[in-house]
Amino acid sequence: MALTMAHRRESRVSSSQPFELPDFYVPYPARLNPHVEEARAHSARWAHDMGMLEGSGIWERADLDAHDYALLCAYTHPDCDGPELSLITDWYVWVFFFDDHFLETFKRSGDREGGKEYLDRLPLFMPMDLADGTPEPANPVEAGLADLWTRTVPGRSRAWRERFAETTRNLLDESLWELSNINAGRVANPVEYIEMRRKVGGAPWSACLVEHAVGAEVPARIAASRPMRVLRDAFADGVHLRNDLFSYQREVEDEGELSNGVLVLETFLGCTTQEAADAVNDLLTSRLQQFEHTVFTELGPLFAEHGVDPVSAAGVLAYVKGLQDWQSGGHEWHMRSSRYMNERAGAGRPAGVPSIVHLLGAQRLRSYTHVPHERVGPSVIPDIFMPFELRMSPHLDAARRTVVTWSRSMGMLEAQPGVAGSWVWDAEKLADYDLPLCGAALHPDATPDQLDLTSAWLAWGTYGDDYFPVVFGRTRNLGAARVTVDRLSMFMPLDGEAVPEPATALERGLADLWRRTAGPMEPFARRRFRAAVEVMAESWVWELANQAENRVPDPVDYVEMRRMTFGSELTMSLCRLAHAKAIPEEVYASGTMASLENSAMDYACLLNDVFSYQKEIEFEGEVHNAILVVRRFFDCDYPVALGIVNDLMTSRLRQFLHVVEHELPVLCDDLRLDARARAELDAYVEELRNWMAGILNWHRHCRRYDEASLLRHHRPPLPRLGGPTGLGTSAALLASYGRSAGWGS
Repeated sequence: MALTMAHRRESRVSSSQPFELPDFYVPYPARLNPHVEEARAHSARWAHDMGMLEGSGIWERADLDAHDYALLCAYTHPDCDGPELSLITDWYVWVFFFDDHFLETFKRSGDREGGKEYLDRLPLFMPMDLADGTPEPANPVEAGLADLWTRTVPGRSRAWRERFAETTRNLLDESLWELSNINAGRVANPVEYIEMRRKVGGAPWSACLVEHAVGAEVPARIAASRPMRVLRDAFADGVHLRNDLFSYQREVEDEGELSNGVLVLETFLGCTTQEAADAVNDLLTSRLQQFEHTVFTELGPLFAEHGVDPVSAAGVLAYVKGLQDWQSGGHEWHMRSSRYMNERAGAGRPAGVPSIVHLLGAQRLRSYTHVPHERVGPSVIPDIFMPFELRMSPHLDAARRTVVTWSRSMGMLEAQPGVAGSWVWDAEKLADYDLPLCGAALHPDATPDQLDLTSAWLAWGTYGDDYFPVVFGRTRNLGAARVTVDRLSMFMPLDGEAVPEPATALERGLADLWRRTAGPMEPFARRRFRAAVEVMAESWVWELANQAENRVPDPVDYVEMRRMTFGSELTMSLCRLAHAKAIPEEVYASGTMASLENSAMDYACLLNDVFSYQKEIEFEGEVHNAILVVRRFFDCDYPVALGIVNDLMTSRLRQFLHVVEHELPVLCDDLRLDARARAELDAYVEELRNWMAGILNWHRHCRRYDEASLLRHHRPPLPRLGGPTGLGTSAALLASYGRSAGWGS
């Protein structure tokens, strides 16, 4: 669709370049490491010794001097000593040489098979134990990697080595994704691009080197947590989007690259190159401000939750400062390097508008100025792309009766003892929501018992999603929400541990479902399934925190968290159960499978946001809806935002089709899957098709999102005995959980 936005800017492009660079958000001043000349001289000698210069066919000494990677590293690592700066600079010389070597050797010729053989050898030069040795290098890339690995990993923990090796493998291996897209002449959609760019762009790899440069490591117990993941991903997105702006002319016009954020938005939005560049810069600003928000609101609670000692916490903060230095230094280098379009940098600033106002004010402010319960009227449902046939279980009517009986027996249709405002469902609402209708399409071939189990899981997840904002959101009681989530894991034992007595309907329902579902599972599948439930419950707390701040989320953070709040991992895990043994774990761990599943998840989540817009914005006062996120980000109206969301939803489903047709067969060949594994993988893909078709059908026919049902469900309730109300009930709520959990006085 063509993008028509209230803040569309006039074209400012000169005749010699495709667009004017926008004003960048650079809140931290760049500083230059005093050892820059030492690193410059060392890296030139090192590149020569590794065979990267004259005779390589890729670079000559003049190319290396012009690119000036020592200046990049001196700006991005301003505080390390001379030897450390030289080591870091050598790594960047290596990675840029690899990029250009792969381009000239494989991308320009479209040689995917040769590129794969080339990439498959590189992990051999990163042994976890240096005593294992490495093969004889066959080219400058292998020689450089072997030398750098032996100089870098001594003194680093095994956890850091594994993280660094993984990010290096991702950086190398996902170059095949770029090569495949060039071969297919395909421009990625925005969500796909952001996710894949993190791997091919190398910023997570750079983040690991920041740990090395500052002499600290992120403790292993928090390295995979949401705050650290968001910091790493927001940093990566900032680095990559900035690079896309500076490198568009070289990559797109000279090299024929399709992996550039400006081109991606230009294609997706149907707008001019200048408008796409401005939109990329807005997203870059939003990601950097997401980084800051995470530092100031999530790190402290993370340290407290995991008992991080002061020395380790100081190391994490040094790492955070290192990431900030990298952003500022990387910007300064892009402004100076001959590798990029920077001659007219800064020419596009609006006349008479101070930079700090232009950069810092409007976009951040818009995130916090949404007025809850805005009157928006009935949700508009556009033409929705759905190429899959709907299939339904013949056991639907029986499952409808059973889910009401089960929900009542678990206590979901009544108030929870001592919990104010906890009567969130009754039999009428549950019948209107018709969750078995969804389950009957998700698993059309299920037995009656299997459909009852699926319907109960859908009821439990939907009940929790409704319960948290009503019980904890209105009182801003994040402490009680945190206690509730922490207790849930006790009802999902991995090895037959004793389960405490459930204190609420949420706990009682989970304990019953876990016993019926996880008991027959293999241990690895049980762990993964439990993690899916935990991730969903954690995301409910994230929503409450945003609600308390009245903060409309950053677009990228929203899309990635929406998969969790929607319960996508949980319901997809149910789809995986029948195929877990036959499909190798390395298939599920592949980037191809992540692309397949994430595209399906995003389609379903965005679909839900389209149908639930009135429910969430007008009736519930929510800030978590993709249409609202797009409205705030682009400063546009509902019809434009709805069109963008529908286009994104469609592009994600088309990506699913692309992966099935083009990428899964290559994955099967690369992993040499046997006939049984391929058949089970085909069956799992069919489960995902049923999953998407069933979710669309449920949204069309349940009575949860239409205005008449919303008015009925939100009518003033009759007086109910549901616990204390009024001042002081926030503390009473937390205390009631303590009593029910047996905490004593």
